[in-house]
Amino acid sequence: MAKELISRDEVLTENTWNLQDLYGKESDWESDLQLIKEKSDELIKYEGKVCDSDENLLAVLSLSAFVEEKIEYAYSYAARLFDQDQGNTKHQGMNARMFSMIAELGSKTSFIGPEILACDEEKLEGFIAKNPELELYRKQIKELKRLKNHTLSAELEKVVAMTAEMSNTPNEVYEAFTNVDIRFPNVVDENGDEVPLTNGSFVPFLMSADREFRGRVFAAYYSTMKSYINTFAASYNGEVKQRIFHSRIRNYASNLEAAVDANNVSPEVYENLVKTVNENLDKLHAYVALRKKCLRLEDLHMYDIYTPMIADVAKKVSYEQAQETILKALAVLGDDYVALLKEGFENRWIDVYENKGKRGGAYSATAYGCHPYILLNYHDTFDDMFTLAHEMGHSLHSHYSNTAQPYIYAGYKIFVAEVASTCNEILLLEYLLKNTEDKKERAYLLNHYLDSFKGTVYRQTQFAEFEKLTNEMVENGESLNAENLSSLYMDINKRYYGPDMISDDEIAYEWARIPHFYYNFYVYQYATSFCAAVAIANMILTEGKPAVERYKKFLSSGCTDAPVELLKIAGVDLTTPAPIKAALDKMGEIVKELADLDF
Repeated sequence: MAKELISRDEVLTENTWNLQDLYGKESDWESDLQLIKEKSDELIKYEGKVCDSDENLLAVLSLSAFVEEKIEYAYSYAARLFDQDQGNTKHQGMNARMFSMIAELGSKTSFIGPEILACDEEKLEGFIAKNPELELYRKQIKELKRLKNHTLSAELEKVVAMTAEMSNTPNEVYEAFTNVDIRFPNVVDENGDEVPLTNGSFVPFLMSADREFRGRVFAAYYSTMKSYINTFAASYNGEVKQRIFHSRIRNYASNLEAAVDANNVSPEVYENLVKTVNENLDKLHAYVALRKKCLRLEDLHMYDIYTPMIADVAKKVSYEQAQETILKALAVLGDDYVALLKEGFENRWIDVYENKGKRGGAYSATAYGCHPYILLNYHDTFDDMFTLAHEMGHSLHSHYSNTAQPYIYAGYKIFVAEVASTCNEILLLEYLLKNTEDKKERAYLLNHYLDSFKGTVYRQTQFAEFEKLTNEMVENGESLNAENLSSLYMDINKRYYGPDMISDDEIAYEWARIPHFYYNFYVYQYATSFCAAVAIANMILTEGKPAVERYKKFLSSGCTDAPVELLKIAGVDLTTPAPIKAALDKMGEIVKELADLDF
């Protein structure tokens, strides 16, 4: 008999996040929503008058910051409630209500940017000189000026803001379908028992040492995905089309340029990653050949890519064991860092286990004025321990930035968002490697290191290339459909994994299970961040305190400068291919070490 997932009300309290740290009771949340409405209505009174005086400018900037901070905080509460059980209709309504409010606020405040841009530089400088409180907003005004060529008139900005809720529909459809509506069949596990196949259990099942079980899981999962593939294609086509509307109305040459420019990053950084990785596919091909050899297989299939290629070493890692190991591994980052980790572990920042309706995957989310929250779907695997370390990296990055910066500069750009999380993972791995004398265990850890390179640099760049090409297809007048999306994905998959991998027919549908394709050119940053993190972790382990201090300065910088400039504080320059090439060279060295290791 298949074991059913427990419902939300059956989860032990100590394994859930404490949302009362955001709001003690729902009526407090309602009070904030009312306050947001009142303050946003106050803002409207300044329409057409933003630059009439320094007092008006200050009032508008401070009021808008206050309202944005409040609505982000209120949204965090509704979103966390929704994600813990997306089948809860009350929380669905709360979440939808927040999206409506955010869209409405965007419409109400849309006049601010255009009016500031219409104000000449000399006048603005005069306001700042006259009113020292405006000095706080100098960088914010500078960022507005940077985006001047892509900012519309106040009237058009209001129209575009009104499309925000509608533009999110493809993602809402995708999330509702994949997290709530879709049902996968039960599969027979290694012990002959029926177990439920879910989005959350899919990859853990593919880590099984039982190859026949892996094959059954793979076939069952993608057979289900294939039966809805036209729905997935229509949803993704809608996502790309709404991006085209926004990029073209803002005078960008492409969706890619619009997406990366929002983070003050050049498209060349994206293209440089794809180019450099494609020039170094030989390292991935060597990894695939080594995996085939280690697993002693005549034919390597895509369902063999997650199982540890070093047999009989993988072990269960309980949530408690993971916490203990992470604390030891990250001690190199100092007592203050460890104290924050303990605070998160002990004070219910984290929602640990899977339940019915819970959002899949893992994430860290924060709202200024409260500690971060982490969503996990912990299955006691070795990888889950690394996921915990990863998400705590995000959380502590947010903590350091929120503590050091005012609200308007605390939110770091997405481009650097994966650096701290990945640095944590690498430090954890290096700690485990340093503390084992067992050759087979070392081989297992080296394998995990290689899997990280494969999954974070190569796989995410594979996704990035697919996303770039599919957006270009629509930009060139071609509609996306199940056939051309699946064909393109298969072609890219074959090129990346090389001649020693059989790209099974089912893998053509993998694009449909990747939620990040709705995140507007997000995934490339996993790869650039991993390469940056490899460099930073190496500096921390070789230099010690000076490197740690530089790193924490970076963590505390929020969005006070362009992200590539902030990374230079930590000692990494991603305007060149050097960090990417160095990281891939390291992968090549690890492949060779593992191949030569006598275990």
